[in-house]
Amino acid sequence: MDWKPDRNKKTPIYIQISEYIENGITDGTFPVDKPLPSERTLAQALGVNRSTIVSAYAELEASGLVERKKGSGTIISRDIWGLTKKRIPSWNKYIEAGTFLPNIPVMQRIRKETEENHLINLASGELSADLFPNDFIQESLMKTKFTGNLGYDHPQGNIDLRNTIVEHVREYRKIETKPESILITSGAQQAIHLIIQCLLKPGDAVVIENPSYSFSLPIFKTAGLKVFHLSAEKSGWNPAELIPIHKKHRIKMIFTNPIYQNPTGTLMSSHKRRELLNISSEFGIPIIEDDPYSLLSFTEEHPSTLKSMDVNGNVLYISSLSKIAAPGLRIGWIIGPPPVIERLADAKQQFDFGHSTFSQWIGNQFLSSHYLEEHLHLLKRELKSRRDAIMSNLIQYFGSHVEFQKPLGGIHLWCQFKNEVNENLLLENSIKEGVIFAPGSTLGTEKGCIRLTYARGDENTIHQGVKRLFHAFEKTR
Repeated sequence: MDWKPDRNKKTPIYIQISEYIENGITDGTFPVDKPLPSERTLAQALGVNRSTIVSAYAELEASGLVERKKGSGTIISRDIWGLTKKRIPSWNKYIEAGTFLPNIPVMQRIRKETEENHLINLASGELSADLFPNDFIQESLMKTKFTGNLGYDHPQGNIDLRNTIVEHVREYRKIETKPESILITSGAQQAIHLIIQCLLKPGDAVVIENPSYSFSLPIFKTAGLKVFHLSAEKSGWNPAELIPIHKKHRIKMIFTNPIYQNPTGTLMSSHKRRELLNISSEFGIPIIEDDPYSLLSFTEEHPSTLKSMDVNGNVLYISSLSKIAAPGLRIGWIIGPPPVIERLADAKQQFDFGHSTFSQWIGNQFLSSHYLEEHLHLLKRELKSRRDAIMSNLIQYFGSHVEFQKPLGGIHLWCQFKNEVNENLLLENSIKEGVIFAPGSTLGTEKGCIRLTYARGDENTIHQGVKRLFHAFEKTR
């Protein structure tokens, strides 16, 4: 056999072999009246492991090209031309050929473990169910008549909700805007996807924080973007570092979460926020401000969003109800120049014909109610208590083994181990102990870090979670 798989190709070896045999069946290299070589024989001929041939034959069997019979080996299907049988698509080929990349394996593993097992969840960046405004929503459904239109709504979202957001961001975030400058999205993540897909092209250079939530999103790689990282500091990343990167690579967009950043919990200083806006204006670089947490401040200070300080229209502002109400409502929004909003709305309509009118109605009820102020007060009080609980438990159990900066708001705590730790082994041991966290490698390039989310459980749950994490840590050392 002269043919050999090409080990330099990105295509998996077993796929190359299955494609070679499929072509050979078509051109007569492998005649229909003879069995295919045994797994061991073919493995030796091609210089691969037997398991690779097993996978290749399984691929061919799924396609309906071959049959595997005990005692007869692997034979070519006599009904290959579809006289009686129907061929099954080779779904593995389709999965591997798709351009939209899956989540990184660790993130997939975390999601699977939290869904299938009863773990203490210090990984997922969301509120626990007891912090949702369930009573308000139930009361609204009972007392308020739904007056929305169950047909397709405006491409930018329901006008009542957009008017309410105008008032909401003016009162709570000091942002002046108009309904035509707002697009309702299915949470903040859809907003980021729309911006990347509609406003950027392959090869464009963008800047994200390191570490950051954006680091975990495969959409940047899917879109073929060149991603540059700026390291987060205690007072936020240094905007001045943008200038040499821009002069060399022509940065097309800056993605930032300046207020109680995910995952570090840091607050970019007001000086750096002003400097970032000045650099953006000087070089004409758009800023994408992701703001899930600015209403979750544990101090009297209410940090100014970049959008509220933006006098030139350089900032596209993203926020949502996910971190102040409930992620299941799937209500987010983008604020920006009307032409940009119209472009994004057109793309969103192509994807899903617009947002759910019912969830928009619920979101409007929540944001326009007097209950919102009370809810935010209770939410911040509870989150502050949980933050204090996770810090005190980390000190109690880990002592000097970890370092962390006290977050002044938000829901995340970023921890760095003083000594080297095997992150993968720590995750495996933690799962065995019944607790899960977000490894730092999924969110940035810095080694020996983990993100702990304290919004998912009460103080007792947090205590048990940190205790289990420490037991896992001891087994990892």
